[in-house]
Amino acid sequence: MERKLTRSPNKMIAGVCSGIAEYFNLDPTIVRVAYACLSVFSAGFPGLLLYIILWIVIPVKSE
Repeated sequence: MERKLTRSPNKMIAGVCSGIAEYFNLDPTIVRVAYACLSVFSAGFPGLLLYIILWIVIPVKSE
């Protein structure tokens, strides 16, 4: 079965972190915490910009 990176319906904002967690078989909470830490320690703006880009680029999971 082919794996595709998609945004998850299990979402807090747009499902980007949950989709990444599903793709790599990780807990979504771990991915969200890692993303938040990365954003805070990179002065916030690059992390926010990356999230918005991923929100646009990653398709929604079709059931």
